[in-house]
Amino acid sequence: MTITRTATSLPDTAAMLTRLTYRDVSKTIDHSLLRPELDDQFVDDGIRLAAHYDVASATVRPVDVERAVAMLRGTDVKVGTVVGFPHGNHLTDAKVFETRRAVEQGALEIDMVIQIAALKSGRDEDVRADIAAVVDVAHAGGAIVKVIFENAYLTDDEKIRACRATEAAGGDFVKTSTGFAPTGATHDDLRLMRANTSAHVAVKAAGGIRTLDALLEVMALGVTRVGATATKTILDDFRARKEGTLPSSGSASSPTEQGAY
Repeated sequence: MTITRTATSLPDTAAMLTRLTYRDVSKTIDHSLLRPELDDQFVDDGIRLAAHYDVASATVRPVDVERAVAMLRGTDVKVGTVVGFPHGNHLTDAKVFETRRAVEQGALEIDMVIQIAALKSGRDEDVRADIAAVVDVAHAGGAIVKVIFENAYLTDDEKIRACRATEAAGGDFVKTSTGFAPTGATHDDLRLMRANTSAHVAVKAAGGIRTLDALLEVMALGVTRVGATATKTILDDFRARKEGTLPSSGSASSPTEQGAY
């Protein structure tokens, strides 16, 4: 899966590099550890990588939240997890339970999937209420909520309606994808989502962002968070290019870059 871009969307990444600090870039990344087959050692290594590179969060499976909280204690890296993942068509009560349990265990970021079928059926109020139920529990526990649309299955009209439902429900982010659908983030979708939410609702891109240039391109579109597994590749490249030792992104990927997205 690669991010779809258009020629008119490409920023001057060299100019961006001159003004961005390491932290500006690292704190846009949610390091993803969500694939079902990841074993304990892989997850532990991924959490350590998130801490070493000082990213925004380690996004782990619900079963791994307690482990991640313990390992990241004393760092500036938050623990995130997923709710209603990856298909979204869970009972709202189940999503609320997942959210409450995750927050009790120390998760500070919740990435929830909307009721995709309800949206496609025109039941926008059900979508809003489902999001709001999760938001209420998360916010009460000090956590933020990123609302995943799974744009691969939606029309532009449905994406706009999902933006409106998210904002009405109090969601903190709109997010493109789970990383498990046929396609992920596209520049057109990111523009549409940014244009159809107020400034206080942030945009997260997920699916296909595996290089520094891809990350810079979506940042130029107003994205403030990305889901990524290629964290080491992206941030090593940033450091090297700031130091003038590499001409472009594309360094070899790490064995820990298989978490999702």
